[in-house]
Amino acid sequence: MTKRERAYSRYTKDAAILLGKGIKLARKARKFTARDFAERVGISRITLQKIEKGDLKCGLGIVLEAAALAGVKLFDVDPARGNFAAHLESVNDKLALLPKSIRKRRQEVDDDF
Repeated sequence: MTKRERAYSRYTKDAAILLGKGIKLARKARKFTARDFAERVGISRITLQKIEKGDLKCGLGIVLEAAALAGVKLFDVDPARGNFAAHLESVNDKLALLPKSIRKRRQEVDDDF
């Protein structure tokens, strides 16, 4: 049996490439070699190369850690000023107002003949 490749949308592919290139740009701007930066993130240099190329098979946690250490801003909040916690609290408040689970409504059976 052949392993099937996961299909991703163009948007997802482009977003991963953009994030990877942003990490690479920030790493180089901070004058980190690939080897030193990978060591700092706690990954291999090959994994860093995959992240910087936008490989979608890289773990989300590793990619986010690399972005954070490179100084790539992912959200429109500044974690240094505490806005990140405030934004997270706001999202949690909104989630609390929504139902815990979403279920499709059952269609009523029309058995009147």
